[in-house]
Amino acid sequence: MGGGYGRGVLALLIALFILVPLIEITVLIQVGQAIGVFNTIGAMILVSVVGAWLARHEGFVTLQRIQQATARGQIPGNELIDGFLILVAGLLMLTPGFVTDAIALTVLFPPTRVVYRAILRRRFDVRSVGFSEFTGFGDPGRGPRDPRSPRHPRDRGPDDVIDV
Repeated sequence: MGGGYGRGVLALLIALFILVPLIEITVLIQVGQAIGVFNTIGAMILVSVVGAWLARHEGFVTLQRIQQATARGQIPGNELIDGFLILVAGLLMLTPGFVTDAIALTVLFPPTRVVYRAILRRRFDVRSVGFSEFTGFGDPGRGPRDPRSPRHPRDRGPDDVIDV
């Protein structure tokens, strides 16, 4: 593990466990002073209920899209990333506070989730492939019968053993 990677992880952990709670407490105090304690608690409960409903709804929609893609013989790349993002949003909704709830709601809202998905794809260089590309079956010009494939019979030498 390189030094740069370790420092990045350490900075992320510091942000998660120290900075985020400090920001949330500051925002909660300011909102409480502006609208009152009971209104602040009511707003937090309302946002949590709406967020939980939205997370559940979007989770089921994404699960259906995963099932449809698999039934078509496709690998559900975008759908799996969406499922991960919805899970992260659900975890953010469990964290008390307005800032994490606001971030979670933007992740749960489908048009803005596309932005997060694109960021994840760029960050991890994820590419979605169809079932035929993944297995080599069902698409002419790919797989073991493709003349460009190293497993093509023309590429075997005279000393190669063919197991049957």
